[in-house]
Amino acid sequence: MSAPSSPLPAGCAAPASARRSQLAAAVLFLLLGFNVGSWSARLPALMDSLSLDTAGIGVLLLACGLGSVGAFPLTTALLPRLGARRLACLACCLLPLLLLALAGAPNFAVALCVMVAEGVLCALMNAAMNSQAMLVETRYGQAIMARLHAMFSLGLLLAALFSSLVMRCSPSLLLHFAGAAALMLAAVAAVRNSLLDEPASAAPPARPGRRFQLPNRATRWLGVLVFFSTLVEGSMYDWSTIYLQKVVGATPQQAPLGIAVVSTTMLATRLVADHWRSRWGARALIWRGSLLAGVSLGLGLLFGGVWPTLAAFLLVGVGVAGLSPCIYAEASRHGAGTLAAVTTMGSIGTLLGPPLIGFVAQHSGLVWGMGLVALAAFLVAACSLAALPKPAPWLSVEGCASD
Repeated sequence: MSAPSSPLPAGCAAPASARRSQLAAAVLFLLLGFNVGSWSARLPALMDSLSLDTAGIGVLLLACGLGSVGAFPLTTALLPRLGARRLACLACCLLPLLLLALAGAPNFAVALCVMVAEGVLCALMNAAMNSQAMLVETRYGQAIMARLHAMFSLGLLLAALFSSLVMRCSPSLLLHFAGAAALMLAAVAAVRNSLLDEPASAAPPARPGRRFQLPNRATRWLGVLVFFSTLVEGSMYDWSTIYLQKVVGATPQQAPLGIAVVSTTMLATRLVADHWRSRWGARALIWRGSLLAGVSLGLGLLFGGVWPTLAAFLLVGVGVAGLSPCIYAEASRHGAGTLAAVTTMGSIGTLLGPPLIGFVAQHSGLVWGMGLVALAAFLVAACSLAALPKPAPWLSVEGCASD
């Protein structure tokens, strides 16, 4: 299948009808963030209701990551068959049901099964929403991928605010998750008709007798890139607060500033990263951003101190914000199979990265664990030169005319 062209320069004006499609795609990203943020915010309540310790919660998070790993063949099969629109709607309808199942889980074994299913559906949703984003970019010739990923961050924030609001009224986990589920179902019902269908020419040709094949070179490199970039992103979200309090010596009031700094700078940077991608191209944006993240975090670990560390975290947020959106956009040019594989690797990096850092921290200390995060950023910078040897031509200013 030929890679879809996507003229992206800022000068290419999108028609007014693009707003509905862009909004619908944005809702998909927001819903996935809202879903993940909803159950993440109530992990302490799950610990109490299931009588778990921190190791048990770690196993639940690992189960979610393993679900994403196992979703790879399902994602590569369903995305081309159902298309981004139908697969996204399916995942959006099932994810709220998993929230209810998690709230009502009677024991650890049931919760474990729910989290495996959560990982599978997150991987399916991740592939579908990124594919939908590229359909919008391709049809309307406007770069929006980074801004849509900002909506995922906004979804996490809204989930935290909604959790706080519900817990002021009632500590009930079922009430909270029922409210979240209702909001999610109402949102997907409101936008489903504005989602785009793949053009008929995008359907992959039938290949009788050959259902599975090894990933090609581009898929392998892009998968490596997105795994390490999402590992950095996920680990900064999950470990920044703990690092500040346990290693740097921040007060309990200062420690939450870590995730606040990272999430805020990532949200703000993603609102402008599409312009950088249109101006510089994918290759330059990826290696510059990952190098900034690696150097900043390395210096923060070296010098220590609450405020130098927060400054380092701020620069990490700026550097890493545009990585995964840019990689997903590049993957979409190689077809649905590559995008499905790469988004699955992104889910794996997001969900398995933090437990991996925890394993290193348990045996060598959290400084070494965060050092592994910095190393992952440097690996993204190095691998991007091999994965993207030339600037993508469809990101150039001449893209409007040539494509």
